[in-house]
Amino acid sequence: MVRVYVESYGCSRNKADGEIMEAILLKAGYELAENPEKADYVVVNTCAVKDPTELKMAKRIRELLDSGKRVIATGCLVHVNPDAIDPRVSGILGVKSIDRIAEAISVAERGGKLISVEGWREKSLDKLELPRLWKPGVSFVVPIGEGCLNACTYCATRFARGVLKSYKPEFIVRWVKEALARGYREIVLSSEDTGCYGFDIGTNLAKLLDEITAIEGDFRVRVGMMNPNHVIKFLDELIDAYHDKKVYRFLHLPVQSGDNEILRKMGRNYTVEEFEEIVKAFRRKIPGLNLNTDIIVGFPGETDEAFENTVELVKRVRPDKINVSRYSARPGTIASRWKQLPGWKVKERSRLLHRLRLQIAYEINKTYVEKTVEVLVHGSGKKGGIEGRTFNYKEIILDSGTPGDLINVRITWAGSTYLRGSVVESE
Repeated sequence: MVRVYVESYGCSRNKADGEIMEAILLKAGYELAENPEKADYVVVNTCAVKDPTELKMAKRIRELLDSGKRVIATGCLVHVNPDAIDPRVSGILGVKSIDRIAEAISVAERGGKLISVEGWREKSLDKLELPRLWKPGVSFVVPIGEGCLNACTYCATRFARGVLKSYKPEFIVRWVKEALARGYREIVLSSEDTGCYGFDIGTNLAKLLDEITAIEGDFRVRVGMMNPNHVIKFLDELIDAYHDKKVYRFLHLPVQSGDNEILRKMGRNYTVEEFEEIVKAFRRKIPGLNLNTDIIVGFPGETDEAFENTVELVKRVRPDKINVSRYSARPGTIASRWKQLPGWKVKERSRLLHRLRLQIAYEINKTYVEKTVEVLVHGSGKKGGIEGRTFNYKEIILDSGTPGDLINVRITWAGSTYLRGSVVESE
């Protein structure tokens, strides 16, 4: 029996792709190995969002090959920079060819090498029509589409995922119902940009949320990242959908820079003022909103003044969490052809912003201490204890709790990145 291990990196979208491949392999008669050491083949489902990530992927593939494993490379890296893939791999599949994973191993077993990457732009693959491996847990990722409608000058992911293809609402709702019937309590809606969901099929994210929250049961929905230039087109409708208690009060809205000229160079198609307008509208109508944003420091052309504008934006808006990334040029992107900033300057700005984000996060989290909030228990935490998520998706560590339970918790401690709490015993 040929044993296969699938390891996925990067976003929750990639995690879902990995589970699809696992289901296809099982259906084809292959055995899923418990770990890479016990596998004959390792499928490396790659991410290529940043240069350090690409290096990590290439290194992992080499390590597996050097240890005698046969490797099938899939995911974004095979599109973004195929030259980074070790030529010794036994097969290469693009993101829209994961339905051929069993075929790739069959070809490799016969001494061949299946490479299915070309023609992906024209290929239409609705992944919600493919099987999926149901793993134990509380949270289940439901992809709602693939690709995006943006043309950011620094992003290479769009070379892999392509132009937006939204999945049909009825398929998404069917998967949500199936996940809930199997005992999952949290649904994660995932896409490259959930904000433009449905624009290609005559609907939008707000309408999809209304359909999902209308499903019977006590469950929670976490909405993935959405870009401001799309959200602003149906802002009031989206906020109305967020009023349902099943939707976490969690908004992941990347700003990337606090300077309008840099945003223009990035190809982001919105202004700082529009970003702030969205945040103010959400905070005005959704109390307790947990705002997450992304910022890239050191983008080509970022002057001291432009960076200071970003710092001032952070101080004004005070997000709960900021994902700070140092700009790194990605192959084939427009921005990679522009003059790059010195590495020392990028590091200096990154460190300053990192310190500021931790300070703001701590100050916000401290306000939760002594409050009682609803928490969905997830399971064993990486920081010890039992991990859960609050009503607005803040991470909280508990001393006890049963995965899947919705419980009331009194918050006893706050750090910059997570909370601690104790279960409030019901009378």
